[in-house]
Amino acid sequence: MKIGMVGLGRMGANMAERLRRAGHEAIGFDRNPATSEVASLDELVERLDRPRTIWAMVPAGDPTEETIRSLAELLDEGDLVVDGGNSYFRDSLRRAEELGGRGILFCDAGVSGGIWGLAEGYCLMVGGNDEAIERLEPALIALAQEGGYAHVGPSGAGHFVKMVHNGIEYALLQGYGEGFQLLEASAEFPDLDLTQIAEVWRHGSVVRSWLLDLAALALEQDPGLEAIRGFVEDSGEGRWTVNEAVRSGVPVPAIADALFARFESRDDDPFAMKLIAALRQQFGGHGVVKEP
Repeated sequence: MKIGMVGLGRMGANMAERLRRAGHEAIGFDRNPATSEVASLDELVERLDRPRTIWAMVPAGDPTEETIRSLAELLDEGDLVVDGGNSYFRDSLRRAEELGGRGILFCDAGVSGGIWGLAEGYCLMVGGNDEAIERLEPALIALAQEGGYAHVGPSGAGHFVKMVHNGIEYALLQGYGEGFQLLEASAEFPDLDLTQIAEVWRHGSVVRSWLLDLAALALEQDPGLEAIRGFVEDSGEGRWTVNEAVRSGVPVPAIADALFARFESRDDDPFAMKLIAALRQQFGGHGVVKEP
């Protein structure tokens, strides 16, 4: 299929390349002219055959809002817009309704896989109606790991599922960070080799996971994590997850505590937060604050 990709950052560029490797034609637009293949959104729309499919991979919030509003003015009835960013699902519900009023289809795709997705494939949680999903499915199959995409419900459901996914990620990262901090702080066993421990846990233990694989990699590269400050950003999904839990009356203490710990990291430099920062860099290419 022929697809337009808006946003050629860490993930957008890799997704466009993965589509090409699967035999699809992906045309990319980015506000940075050094990486963009076309000069404008107008040109991108002109180069696509009708009915068009455009996948936006831009930051949530105003950049996504501006992109989708601009596309709404350029596209025709029957075209399809996919928001693959980490948008708030209530915004996706609204955008689906607004675009639907113009006869434009909409899918919200929660995307997980970070900077490893090009080689390993992505996990895709997609919301939208059956017509939109059927149109998009060749691209979804190309982007995902085998078994790694699901049509989880109507518009908004994809970003809702991804929001909860990222809330769980907060708690998992916090658990690993706190455990390794306890190991690192032991007075009785001050010479524990954290890299060795992470490595042995990867083989047969009940806490093995891809995140533990990445912890072992991060500790191998910098055993004391001395080059990284224990400062961890939150990109929104944890807050949204906790807010939705309050709305629904569902207790999520582990996720809430993990979110609050990130707030605390901005005033301190605990080892747990160093490890979480290192893990986010490993799986998603997220920036870290370096020690002076």
